[in-house]
Amino acid sequence: MKKLFSIALLVCLGGYTVSAQELYMPRNIKAAYAKGTRAMNGKPGPNYWQNHGKYNMDIQVDAETKVVSGKEEILYSNNSSDTLKNLAIRFVNNLHKPTAPRSGAVSEDFLSTGLNIKAFWVDGQKYKVDSKNWGTVGNVTLKNPLLPKSKITVKIEWDYPLSKESGREGQIDPNSFFVAYSYPRISVYDDYNGWDRIPHTNRAEFYNDFNDYEFSIKAPKNYVVYATGDFLNPDEVLQPEISARLKKSYNGDEVIHIATEQEMKGGKVTQQNDWNTWKFAVNHITDVTFALSNHYAWDGASVIVDKKTNRRASAQAAYNPATGTDFVNSVKYNLNALDWFSNNWPGIPYPYVKTIAFQGFADMEYPMMVNDSQFGDPVFAQLVQDHEVAHTYFPFYMGINETRYAYMDEGWATTFEYLIGIAEHGKQAADDFYRKFRVNNYINDKSAEEDQPIISMSDQVSGAGYGNNSYGKASLSYLALKDMLGDDLFKKALNTYMSNWNGKHPIPWDYFNSMNAGSGQNLNWFFQNWFFTNNYLDLAISKVTPAKGKSTVTIKNVGGFAIPFDMVITYIDGQTETIHKSPSVWKANQKELNIALNTAKKVKSVALDNGIFMDATPKDNVWSGQ
Repeated sequence: MKKLFSIALLVCLGGYTVSAQELYMPRNIKAAYAKGTRAMNGKPGPNYWQNHGKYNMDIQVDAETKVVSGKEEILYSNNSSDTLKNLAIRFVNNLHKPTAPRSGAVSEDFLSTGLNIKAFWVDGQKYKVDSKNWGTVGNVTLKNPLLPKSKITVKIEWDYPLSKESGREGQIDPNSFFVAYSYPRISVYDDYNGWDRIPHTNRAEFYNDFNDYEFSIKAPKNYVVYATGDFLNPDEVLQPEISARLKKSYNGDEVIHIATEQEMKGGKVTQQNDWNTWKFAVNHITDVTFALSNHYAWDGASVIVDKKTNRRASAQAAYNPATGTDFVNSVKYNLNALDWFSNNWPGIPYPYVKTIAFQGFADMEYPMMVNDSQFGDPVFAQLVQDHEVAHTYFPFYMGINETRYAYMDEGWATTFEYLIGIAEHGKQAADDFYRKFRVNNYINDKSAEEDQPIISMSDQVSGAGYGNNSYGKASLSYLALKDMLGDDLFKKALNTYMSNWNGKHPIPWDYFNSMNAGSGQNLNWFFQNWFFTNNYLDLAISKVTPAKGKSTVTIKNVGGFAIPFDMVITYIDGQTETIHKSPSVWKANQKELNIALNTAKKVKSVALDNGIFMDATPKDNVWSGQ
């Protein structure tokens, strides 16, 4: 249901005060603002908190049995004012269990037995934990409740099999594995919902705390491990020449073949121990992931991502030379993406030490890594990789709750994908792709009742509605706002939002309030129009009224969204004029607009061009005086 919570309030937004109508908020979100964990100026409130874990993990991958096993110790800090009587333990890979709820059908090769917890301790006390009937979220009742502002130490020993059919993770081929969501973790406990117990069903994505990690991966001889974080011991696990090439790639723009397929097959890459232990570490990040293969080629280079400090970030690729033709240029794509995102949109230096493109199947982002398919189309492959690298900012730099609010990350990645596409391939090509892949299916959806307000919780929207809200419609809202504010003010507002919530957990209302503060404007009318309605994209020329010295064009906003458009006027003398209108023209009246043409020339025809904001009924976008 669409409903406005109509309260007049004074909101102080970055130096200006407005009398604003508050956007609708669910009760739990209102409570967070009332408790002061969030603030109407767009910033975290004075009482904001988030819980934290320090993870120390030793993981082993058996390439023969395809079993991943591990031991982990978690120092978990309860920074809330609540006493926690339970721990919600999340293990996404239980999606492969036959009994797990899923959003679609899977083959037998996708199925596995799931997580087996061999031992579980809390503060030295051994617990009897049977994970046999766990889904993607399990529960452990604490013998001693965890008090506010206190810590516990959790130790877990576990194992699970890698699924034969790879989804977001699993076996890529018999000797290549993408091992994501690879460890049981304490789920998020937050200020507006408590424990996050929403099951993962293979569609809506993820929500994790910012944690610190030290971890090792024990892998068989000749398997190279690629992982999130600082690679701590290259000299211990790589042969000297390979280690030297890797280090050289960290400091130059030239793409280096760190390890070739022949070197991999010839045993010339890793130390020739039966097992090698690869060590990594990274702090304040939402997840870590890794992949390994004994025959993938390995390329690398680096690019300056922060020109003020000359800080470089590494771009790497791991791929099968026999099949991964898209990945031959993968490092070059990454160098371009890291540079462009750092200096253009969003214009914030890439925050991590590296990014790695691994040839797999998922077309999925992870902190510092992407798992991308082989498409056989280099242009499309670059676009997909750009999209996944753009996710660095949303949901990793910003700790988005993707499960509930997928539009807060997918919408931005789609927007950045479009903007970098303009730079790479020109505006016409970027527009054509965006219309074809991001808007066309949405605006021509025959099941339009699926088209729910964007603000709808993502895990509760099914069918085409999920994708429409998460990708196309959300992105269109961001691009419409960019058109309305102009690039400079839009970037100022966006960077205000990102500065407010970097390393924290924003929700939609934090975005709305931050953009208001950063722009110095009350944009609530725009957010109400785009996020809280069943609007869609549809303009129509109602009539053209001639008058002495001028004509008036009446445009109806049938669909309701506040969108930008061009009005192309052709005069009787053959001359044409294009008038651009930003979404601001819909602020006063969101249903109808009268545009005066201050000319004595007789109008022959008028056409509306919505650009990427594809019209549901384009036939009524043209008027002819003939």
